[in-house]
Amino acid sequence: MAILAAPGFATGVAHAAPVAPAAPAAPAAPAAPAAPLPEPGGKSLEQVRKEIEELYRQAATATEAYNLAEAETKAQSDKIVQIANLVVAGKERITALKNRAGAAARAQYRSGGMPPGAQLALSDDPNHYLDGAGRLRQGEKATSGLLSELDRTQADLQRYAQEANERWSILETNRVKSEESKKQIEEKIKAAEELESKLEAEEKARLIQLEQEAQYKAQTAWLSTGAMKDVNGAATEAGKRAVQFATAQIGKPYKWGAVGPGSFDCSGLTSQAWLAAGRGIPRTSQEQLRLLPKIALKDMRPGDLIIYFDDATHVGMYVGDGAMVHAPRPGRNITLAGAGSMPIKAVVRPDA
Repeated sequence: MAILAAPGFATGVAHAAPVAPAAPAAPAAPAAPAAPLPEPGGKSLEQVRKEIEELYRQAATATEAYNLAEAETKAQSDKIVQIANLVVAGKERITALKNRAGAAARAQYRSGGMPPGAQLALSDDPNHYLDGAGRLRQGEKATSGLLSELDRTQADLQRYAQEANERWSILETNRVKSEESKKQIEEKIKAAEELESKLEAEEKARLIQLEQEAQYKAQTAWLSTGAMKDVNGAATEAGKRAVQFATAQIGKPYKWGAVGPGSFDCSGLTSQAWLAAGRGIPRTSQEQLRLLPKIALKDMRPGDLIIYFDDATHVGMYVGDGAMVHAPRPGRNITLAGAGSMPIKAVVRPDA
């Protein structure tokens, strides 16, 4: 079986049948620090790294807001289409009811031209008259029912119109939110890219090393707490399929708002992985946290989703051996990382 490894920690992940071993492998130390480099703009590379990281964190927050607004916009658009179909059907129903009511009224007029007593006196067959009178009463009752149904259908159309107006209002609100979030994302990413572009090639390489060192330090501290001591859950069949999909995307670039197939953002990767496993889950990490069942860390198994940061703006998929797969940020590719390399907020289970 193919064994995957990522900088900053040691782990083994089998594509065909991912499972969590009894004990996580200890993280491997990154390469020894390089010799100090000239500091750009009077700042240390570590300061630059933290600034870039914060800008991308802000971009991630805006990305989740954008993704949520886009998902809600689609939901509202779909609902408006449903309402439009109901309106069309309602109008057709009203036309049919009016035609039936008009026919019934014309029939009643033709048979009701003289008083009932005169009709009985002039009838050659009283029984025939009585039968006709009974049918007339039934017709009157049916006409009354038609008019009542017509009123109900017209009331439905008024309700549909009101609901459509409300949906359009929500749609417009989400469109504005989406545009605002998109602008924030682009601004933050541009600022981060400009900051990084000022670095020399050697400094950029050192910057990546500093990122790995920070992840290693966080993962080591997390493992030292014994967080993984009792984690040995086995993946379900659906969980295996989700992990297989997610790990197959390793090496593809992060792109905000993307859900594949060539690129993904963090929640785009996890939502598509579980969709490939046969289960639809919410699009964003915040909605995944809100709507999926939460589980204790000790019960974690491959396929579960790890939600990161207090604002739940990042998510990765646990793959076993103390590792997770995720789409990190713009400028980076989908990769394996230590499950504790970022602050964990919660663990949720799509197939609970």
